[in-house]
Amino acid sequence: MDIIEIQTHLVDEDTDQPRYQFDEEALQELMSSIEELGLLSPIKVRTTNDGRFKIIYGNRRYKACKMLGRPTIPCIVSNVTDEMEIYLEQIAENLTRQGFSPIEEAEAFNKLLNDPKFSSSIKYMSGKLGKPEAYIKNKLDLLKFSPAVRALIVYGTEIRKDKLTEDQLMPLKDLPMEYRDSLAMIMATDEMSVPDVKRIARLFKDKEISDGTKGKLLFKTGPQLLETWSTFEHNKKERAKSKSIIEPEMVNSADTSTDPAENSSTTPASEASPTKAKAPENSSRDIPKYNPNRPAAPESIEIFEEDPVPTSFIEGMLNLLLATLPAPSHLSPKDLPNLEGVERDQFVQDVDTLIADLEKHLAEWRTVKDMMLVKQ
Repeated sequence: MDIIEIQTHLVDEDTDQPRYQFDEEALQELMSSIEELGLLSPIKVRTTNDGRFKIIYGNRRYKACKMLGRPTIPCIVSNVTDEMEIYLEQIAENLTRQGFSPIEEAEAFNKLLNDPKFSSSIKYMSGKLGKPEAYIKNKLDLLKFSPAVRALIVYGTEIRKDKLTEDQLMPLKDLPMEYRDSLAMIMATDEMSVPDVKRIARLFKDKEISDGTKGKLLFKTGPQLLETWSTFEHNKKERAKSKSIIEPEMVNSADTSTDPAENSSTTPASEASPTKAKAPENSSRDIPKYNPNRPAAPESIEIFEEDPVPTSFIEGMLNLLLATLPAPSHLSPKDLPNLEGVERDQFVQDVDTLIADLEKHLAEWRTVKDMMLVKQ
């Protein structure tokens, strides 16, 4: 393709192009680079009916050159006129560029699907852009959030205050609307990690908790919600443990009871003594009976404290980890999943998150051990 110098004042930005967010700091860095080395990569334009040129891609480079006052800019002139082909080319080009935010991608995909001049399909976009259909659907799910939340979505995976990554929002996307946006804002304010967001999302998906209680939980901070999740999960395990003890007791009690008529004909008088009615130790009457149909707890946050736990918080957490943490096992290369592209990158990212969480747990429990030794 031929590269020609076109007068900068004859080039217009495409206001309908997919990318519209430009980081000011990155733009300043680009200006410095152009000033020192020149524009190394030309922009691509198309001709318009009035003899001017409209940018297909390269808006950021155009902005930098214009701000530097450069009289001309190197361009590749395209003869393509099909709007669908132009828009797909703009998306494809931006997908290769750093800083193309997930929400810009989502809006671009949505435009291809729903704009009458395109009326595309996810399958068609997947084939043209070389992206899995699941990738496109995940981006479109971001549009479930309100404009206020969308405005906080940024490129990359770094957790920043008052910003949101796609990974932080994915666990929240299927929650009811009355919780989804409020939780997203809390996650942004308190810089909650992706694993912690997933735990909090599970709390709001749990059907044991009433809608009224969930509404009150929205007044908590991110760390407070995480503590609530931990307490709730611990109490749930304790209730399950109590149930497993009670049910065998109830079965044994039923097995040993006899019909009064049978008693009168087969039981010796000596065995019918009233002293026999004494309850054995640890009988079911010493344990609160489990009733799965008990009335719901009052709609207050105290639902998580309704079952007192006889252990300290740290001891409870230790028991929980010991009960749920699987034993170490050797993982060989043949056990690795067969993933490629975006799915492979996501798998590696999830492993990094797991490692970071485990290292934090390890540091905390070493501190707990040291404090206990000093206390002794």
